[in-house]
Amino acid sequence: MTNGIEKLALRPIGRRAALFGLAGVAGTLSMPWIARAQAETIRIGFPTPLTGPFAAEANDQVRSAQLAVKLANDKGGIAGRKVELLVRDDKLNAGEAATRTLELIEKDKVHAVVGALSSAVQLAVNEVTRARSMLYISISQSDTINEIKDFSPYTFHEALNPTMTTAVVAKHSFKKGSKVAYLVADYAYGHEMLRGFKRAAKEIGAQTVSEILHPFGAADYSTFIPTILSSGADILCICNFGRDQANSIKQAVDFGVKDQMKIVVPVLLHNQRLAVDPEVFEGVTGGANYYWGLEETVPSAKAFNDAFRAMYKGTIPTDYGAYGYTGVASLLMAIEKAGGTEPQKVIAALEALKYDIAKGEQSYRKCDHQSMQSVLVLESKAKSAMKSDADLFKIVAAEPASESVLRTCSELGFKS
Repeated sequence: MTNGIEKLALRPIGRRAALFGLAGVAGTLSMPWIARAQAETIRIGFPTPLTGPFAAEANDQVRSAQLAVKLANDKGGIAGRKVELLVRDDKLNAGEAATRTLELIEKDKVHAVVGALSSAVQLAVNEVTRARSMLYISISQSDTINEIKDFSPYTFHEALNPTMTTAVVAKHSFKKGSKVAYLVADYAYGHEMLRGFKRAAKEIGAQTVSEILHPFGAADYSTFIPTILSSGADILCICNFGRDQANSIKQAVDFGVKDQMKIVVPVLLHNQRLAVDPEVFEGVTGGANYYWGLEETVPSAKAFNDAFRAMYKGTIPTDYGAYGYTGVASLLMAIEKAGGTEPQKVIAALEALKYDIAKGEQSYRKCDHQSMQSVLVLESKAKSAMKSDADLFKIVAAEPASESVLRTCSELGFKS
């Protein structure tokens, strides 16, 4: 297994290799077009919503992606080439994302695209990259992008998907006979999380007692609270993202929901927890791809955190920020193994890649290019239990990478 991007360019050079290297340089000097191709910077396009309700998570992704690029360049580049990250604001809009992605491909001549934070927006990016046979590492949760109707052989899905997340969260939150109410953002992300939770609930034997859809970006959730309180539920699953999560949990707590039932979310967001007082999120349980506290047990998490602290004045990386790091770093590892950016060679390298960048072993499943990885279950700490302002969550469980929490390849439409 490859352990960390920092090792990519640290191999010792022996006398024999040096002689071959000198011979290669002499040959290259007689073929200047090869020298230009070898020296060409590896350009990675990075569309993400720098503005709007997901801006906090998007800016964290950019900072982590920039760290991956810096570490690669500090060690001499990838396959002898420097790396450049070209960040574009997709404004959380599918049309804007498609336009910016097309510009990155046609005008900026990127070699690959990493990014997009909304499930709907990433499908727009995927459409453009698929039509242009462009490598794309998606770092937003989505079930759809793994299904055969939206599958692209050039796309790899680095993020968790809703089926994985909800299966693990439900395993540690639901019991047979549990009564579950759902408050769901009315767009692709919310719908996919709801479907995942209901699939898991059916297997566990939990019962759905209420199902409420709310508009994306809603400011007022008070009209939904009476229905939730009268549902008889003992668990409220809130399936939304970004500022919607903090706003909906705060209002649910203000109206006494937490006094009657446990609040569960598919993804417990670092930035949204910071946006409100600890008392609001205390006891709320949810999934995560990453939490900085992993550094106590996972060496690659410690290395990632330390590099991040060094680059950003002691701050720590966040959950969605980590996707920016692992997405770019896994791509660069594959380019290194492929010896360049030729797409078919990079695809083969990604499909064979075993990597441990920040959270333990990961790999891409060949049929749908989904990243197989651990899923964390976190519980928000009481203020009295926090050792510092960054000590937000208790790690309840760290489920190891397993196909058992994924839909099968045949369920997604792939031939076995």
